[in-house]
Amino acid sequence: MAKGLPDFRPLYAQVATLLTERIGSGEWKPGAPLPSEFELAEELKVSQGTVRKALGEMESRNLLVRHQGRGTFVAQHSTQTSLFRFFPLVDGNGEKTMPTSIVLAQKAQRAEAGEAAALGLTPRSPVHRILRLRRLQGRTVAVERITLSAALFAGLALPIGSEMHEELYVIYEQQFGITVMRADEQLRAVPAPAEDAQHLGLAAGAPLLEVRRIARDIYGAPLELRIDRCDTSHYCYVNTLA
Repeated sequence: MAKGLPDFRPLYAQVATLLTERIGSGEWKPGAPLPSEFELAEELKVSQGTVRKALGEMESRNLLVRHQGRGTFVAQHSTQTSLFRFFPLVDGNGEKTMPTSIVLAQKAQRAEAGEAAALGLTPRSPVHRILRLRRLQGRTVAVERITLSAALFAGLALPIGSEMHEELYVIYEQQFGITVMRADEQLRAVPAPAEDAQHLGLAAGAPLLEVRRIARDIYGAPLELRIDRCDTSHYCYVNTLA
C-alpha cells in the first residue's frame, strides 16, 4: 500500500477505504467484478486474510456482493432490491408488497434554506422538485416530495402522470452513475395537510407518519432529500436494527 501520513486504523479498514475510493472513482462500476483476493493482496502488498476481511466489511455496508464460485462484484440496484431495501411499509402480516408509483410533477426551482442545508448546496441552488404517489395493492399509501441537485442530476426527466416501471435509485445509478448506499431517516407523526389528505383519500388533519430521508452515496455525501407522508392505517413501518 502507498505510504503517507500515519494511519492507526487496522490494516483491513485501510484496505476497505482504498477499495471504496476506487469504486467511487468509477474504476469498478456497479455490477463489475473485482479482482480476486489473491490479485488484490499481491497488488496492495497485504495478506489475503486482510483483503478478505476488508471485502467482508464492505459487503456488510452493501458496497459489494459475493457470489459463491463466481467472485465479488460491486453492488448495483435493481428495482426489486432497491424497493425492498429502501421501502419499509409492510402489511399487517409483516409481508412486503412491491409498490407502484406515479409522478405527479417535476419542477426546476431554487432550493429553500432547509433543502440546501440537507443537500450540502449553496442557498438558492437550482434543484429538481418531484411530487409522486406511492401505492400498495391499488391503495395510495404515501405522498412523496423529493429534492435533488439539478447540477448533480442534470437532464433528469421523469414520466409525468403514468406509472413508473423503474425505481428512482436505479435511474440515478444507470443514467447518472450515482449509487445510493445508505439513508438517514427521521420519523414523526403529523396531521395531514389538505393536499396530502386529498391524495390519500383522508380527511384533512388525519394522522400521518412523516419520514424525512437523506439518501447518501458511498462516501456519505447527501444526494437526495425525500419527505414521505404515509397513511399507516393498513400498513406498518418496519426497520431492522443491527
